[in-house]
Amino acid sequence: MLATFPTRGTPLHEVSRRYHRIGDHYDAVVARYDAIAEFYDAKVDHGVTDVGSVALLDLAGDVRGRRLADIACGEGRIARELARRGADVTGVDISDRLLRKALAAERDDPLGITYLRADVTASETLAGATFDGVVCNYGLSDIDDLHGVLTTVSRVLGPSGWFVFSILHPCFPGWDDDAPSSWPVEGGYYREGWWLADNTGFRGKVGANHRTLSTYVNRLIEHGLQIEVVAEPPPDAKWAARRPGTGAVPVHLATRCRSRPTVKGGPALSV
Repeated sequence: MLATFPTRGTPLHEVSRRYHRIGDHYDAVVARYDAIAEFYDAKVDHGVTDVGSVALLDLAGDVRGRRLADIACGEGRIARELARRGADVTGVDISDRLLRKALAAERDDPLGITYLRADVTASETLAGATFDGVVCNYGLSDIDDLHGVLTTVSRVLGPSGWFVFSILHPCFPGWDDDAPSSWPVEGGYYREGWWLADNTGFRGKVGANHRTLSTYVNRLIEHGLQIEVVAEPPPDAKWAARRPGTGAVPVHLATRCRSRPTVKGGPALSV
């Protein structure tokens, strides 16, 4: 049976109970990462020490007592780190197989995390829920509908809530047999859309959506998400050593936005 999610007003704890009850028994909508769940789990940094994730966590700041949503949470490594830091976390992803790994980790080391299988671009996802902050670690390029996901983010954020995300830098073309890349070199930076790399890394297995930096910035503005901080952390020494001279090129981008309060009947206000 396919998992369904509640209409607006359904308490979030009811969503959690329903998901955990049927989580081992429903037929999943196929997600790209379902096909490479084991590969992903073996390659990912479970210690959350990679440069992009560290930047994301730094921008999230002190999360103690905060109610947070981790969208495109995958197997839950960022959700777990946020929970360890004192947040009340709800993780959302469309991949059944990655969420099974997240649930297994929660059973082995309970941190009070709620996991939901849902399409974060759908209007019914997290309907009625409100969060102090939303994080998305390297997930935006995996989501085809940027408008849909930012609509959800804007909708679920409380007054002056924040949205922190990290992505592979949109200006980074990539190199090497398995290095990640934002866009295919032969296609060029200005050619947006979904693409599949010809390599053995993540981009060669699940592809990605390339968008220019200006597209990301403009879509955030359109959805009332005001950019507060942008970080371009340098790649670590191990990365730079793979190809001398590439350490000067930005590989990661992390950003914190703030939900702009609105005046009834009037325009959004800058804060």
